Amino acid sequence: MTYRTTLDLLFKSKEFVPNYKCDCQKNLMAIIGALVSDTSSYMAETINVYKIPQKLQPLLSQNGICLAFTQKIPQQAQLEYVSELIDEILIISNKLIDQKANVFLVYGESFTILWLRSIVFLCDPENKESASFGKVWILMNPIDFILTGIQRGWDLGMFHGALSFTVHTREVQGFKEFLQVIKPSTYKDGFVRDIWEQLFDCSFPNAESASKINESCSGEENLEDLPGPLFELQMTGHSYSIYNAVYAVAHSLQEIVRSRFRQREIPVFEFPDLQPWQLHPLLQGISFNNSAGEKVFLNEKWEATVGFDIINLITFPNRSFQRVKIGKLDPSAPKGKELFIEEDLIVWHPAFNQVLPLSLCNDHCSPGSWKKGAEGEQFCCYDCVPCPEGKISNLNDMVDCFECSEDHYPNKEKKGCILKVVVFLTFEETLGIGLASTALCFFFLTSWVLGTFMKHRDTSIVKANNRALTYTLLISLLLCFLSCFFFLSQPGQVTCLLRQSTFGITFSAAITSVLAKTITVVVAFMATKPGSPMRKWVGKRLAFSTVLSCSLFQVCICVLWLSTSPPFPELDMHSEAKEMILQCNEGSSSFFYCVLGYMGILALASFIVAFLARKFPDSFNEAKFITFSMLAFCSVWVSFFPAYMSTRGKAMVAVEVFSILSPGAALVGCIFLPKCYIIVFRPELNQKEQLIKRN
Repeated sequence: MTYRTTLDLLFKSKEFVPNYKCDCQKNLMAIIGALVSDTSSYMAETINVYKIPQKLQPLLSQNGICLAFTQKIPQQAQLEYVSELIDEILIISNKLIDQKANVFLVYGESFTILWLRSIVFLCDPENKESASFGKVWILMNPIDFILTGIQRGWDLGMFHGALSFTVHTREVQGFKEFLQVIKPSTYKDGFVRDIWEQLFDCSFPNAESASKINESCSGEENLEDLPGPLFELQMTGHSYSIYNAVYAVAHSLQEIVRSRFRQREIPVFEFPDLQPWQLHPLLQGISFNNSAGEKVFLNEKWEATVGFDIINLITFPNRSFQRVKIGKLDPSAPKGKELFIEEDLIVWHPAFNQVLPLSLCNDHCSPGSWKKGAEGEQFCCYDCVPCPEGKISNLNDMVDCFECSEDHYPNKEKKGCILKVVVFLTFEETLGIGLASTALCFFFLTSWVLGTFMKHRDTSIVKANNRALTYTLLISLLLCFLSCFFFLSQPGQVTCLLRQSTFGITFSAAITSVLAKTITVVVAFMATKPGSPMRKWVGKRLAFSTVLSCSLFQVCICVLWLSTSPPFPELDMHSEAKEMILQCNEGSSSFFYCVLGYMGILALASFIVAFLARKFPDSFNEAKFITFSMLAFCSVWVSFFPAYMSTRGKAMVAVEVFSILSPGAALVGCIFLPKCYIIVFRPELNQKEQLIKRN
């Protein structure tokens, strides 16, 4: 009947046609189960197929709890279903033996406990359940531990340490004394007599069964002599609810008495015209204090939301037990504080040795790993997989690993993040010391060359090579070597602005001076021919114009760069796994490559002109030396671009400093050192006659 009515709910039509929705206007959204578990479970078997919202399992899943198995225990055993009953018993017994599932949720009535106890007895006839069946039982419905028949002599050791959510109750004054004096002779309705016979396993004699009775009930037995599993003297949660409900009705009737007494001004205790529905307004919102000293309040739905008491069951060898209140579930409490449990008061089953029980499909995934769902298993059964490279997990049972923030990197165990160290090329480290020392050496060498040329400025070699261009070239090289220190200092707003522009302008001036010297040689040679129009270009004007115009063009590029998209300091957090590189962002890469490209064009022009003039018959000809220096310069800069583009951080800065020092050193070495050798060590050759003679 349950299956048929459930299908009627799903496919309501004039004719019963399963799996066809013939009425589109009636769309079933949810089904509320029955009051008893049997009917609800039968309904669940059908509506589970159609994923209709219902009972307890989805709520457990939402809170990270999965069920290893769900099994219905029949209330009555029927012979035609013996095979199915045996299968159910085997399933439950196997799960009881399972060492992973240590927590069992039980929803049912007293008869459910009888079944469970019977199953344990069948699995363990020698009553060794304390070692084999150490489980945590969570009883979701107030259950009376009533053992009847052959189970009267069994204890409840398997339920030692069980937790029960029971309707809130209090000790009612006089209730225990009432039970102690109650006798069957006091009540003539037969109800107490039946209970008496069941509890004391006896029968009251009567005419029909007098000859069959082995033990007769005297009616003078005491209820307090019965063990706890058979009868409890304290008021249960259900009884306490009934007790409060009776008092709520009594207070409502009393309110009616008072109201009518005030109207008639005479005592009235019978109301033949009173209708039951007239109590409804009075029951809504009624509030009173009961005899247990507790305030009772019914809301607008006639509900007393008193919550649940959380009870810990402690059993004893003499088949008695004690219920210890360890907490409370109060729906009216502030959010997040509805559940209160005193964990120190909980007594667990001896099998756990007072260690907090765990009921897990597998061990927790420790930090550094994540949960990967196992195929075909419940969602709480998973494999622990180490975090991939670059990710961490810092808590147990994380569903995924995550990346550290940009300024942190994972530790070796992938359990946490470590702050990245800020690095940049400095004078203190080996590479910085080497580059700075090299720059200073070249600076002092160039200074010595400049001093030598200034000291011997009136000699033939110095005068023949255009002193103004020579000084301009050497001073430009000095500034160029000093600009390296902008690259070797901590990147800041000022240093980032100055490093590329200073280097670009000074080096352009140096190359322009070399170009001017080369052009001067070519023009001077061509002017020696009779009737040559190039004679008017011989002199300082050509050299000065070349240096000024070419250098100003580079200055304009740098000014435009700094005014539109200037370089700025930034932290590169991605190039290195464990370091943050403090570097200069060039702002506009187009302007940066324009500056470098322009210097390359000047160097290439100098190389071509010097190469063409290398064989001019002139003892003062510098074209050969300029050709070698420009060849070295171009070689360095051709290799600079791929090296610069393929490096990051400190290595990139080192490549650029090396690319500044190498061409500068080539210019000093190829152009000036041979002349300094003659000036210092062979002064006899520094004569015009000697040079003409050699020619």
